[in-house]
Amino acid sequence: MGLEWKGVMPAVTTKFDNNDELDLEMFQTNIKAQLDAGVEGIILGGTLGEASTLAPEEKSTLIRETLELTKNRVPTIMNIAEQTTKGAIAAAHSAEKDGVQGLMLLPPMRYKADDKETVTYFSEIARNTNLPIMLYNNPIDYGIEITLDMLEDLSEHNNIQAVKESTRDISNITRIRKRFGNRYSILTGVDTLGMESLVMGADGWVAGLVCAFPKETVAIYKLVKAGRLEEALEIYQWFLPLLELDVSTKLVQNIKLAEVHTGIGTENVRPPRLPLAGKEKESVLSILKKGLETRPKLPNYHSI
Repeated sequence: MGLEWKGVMPAVTTKFDNNDELDLEMFQTNIKAQLDAGVEGIILGGTLGEASTLAPEEKSTLIRETLELTKNRVPTIMNIAEQTTKGAIAAAHSAEKDGVQGLMLLPPMRYKADDKETVTYFSEIARNTNLPIMLYNNPIDYGIEITLDMLEDLSEHNNIQAVKESTRDISNITRIRKRFGNRYSILTGVDTLGMESLVMGADGWVAGLVCAFPKETVAIYKLVKAGRLEEALEIYQWFLPLLELDVSTKLVQNIKLAEVHTGIGTENVRPPRLPLAGKEKESVLSILKKGLETRPKLPNYHSI
């Protein structure tokens, strides 16, 4: 299938049972909710998916389950976050063999590569797979910025097609578009800049709170792209306190707790993470309670 880097693409959480095994039943429940809401891709194994804790065979299982559920209606995309170029190429080959339709690439993990090293890392992966690639530009969390000059160097690789823009600098969308036109698709990766980024021309939204609120997220995207900004803004203003749960070191726990309260997830995380407790949990529950009590009625966005 062809891969269009657009629309809402949830970076889904990985579901675990009480024995720290994959909870495929709840995983299926959540993926079905995403598909019913109208997302345009499923991203596995991101930060929100607790990728660093997953064994290779678990990643393969999640890919197979997702492909079975999507039945090629939307692409399945695997995140690659490795310490070595060799490891990243091997992970890309494994994901390609398992049947994914695209890759999301983080810069090298742990070692803070310089610009040349990062470009070489991405280039070597691109040369070793036929899959379309989205680069994840998140210098705040991962310490390496993919600059415009680096994107220029990488533009020779036709399968590097998109950028997940998470610098928190909203003007970077305009900079990329001005310099490269439509050479790269741009997807925002910051929930609290979701609507702003779409208004500024982003093609899509790699979202986090979509894991718990898929319909609201897709509705905002659809309304913005249809030019119905006032309707989108009304939903977005309601959504913002919930979206702020994504820009936190405890985003995984926050979003999994939100999934519990919308009926499409569990609190279980993989150690060393622990579920929220005490005042920290009470604070998140207060935000969720208010959000659920005032949850807006959505327009028929599917028909837009």
